[in-house]
Amino acid sequence: MNCFYVVADSKIENEREYFKYENLFILSRFSFEKFLNCLEDGSNLVDFDTRTGYNHGTKFRIRQGYWSDLYSSVKRVN
Repeated sequence: MNCFYVVADSKIENEREYFKYENLFILSRFSFEKFLNCLEDGSNLVDFDTRTGYNHGTKFRIRQGYWSDLYSSVKRVN
């Protein structure tokens, strides 16, 4: 499983939202074994998303900057 992580600032002008993209990270070679380790040590969080009375599903979140704890390759693109 590969994914991209984008860091951006945003602002609203004249009722329109604008984004300034600061960084892009390419995350590749996901490791299920590393995922299990993150669950055990607490760096990966379980999010039960039912905030609006509707079940949006269960999500797993990792703290920002801990991507190498899940992926074997983390590349920053400038």
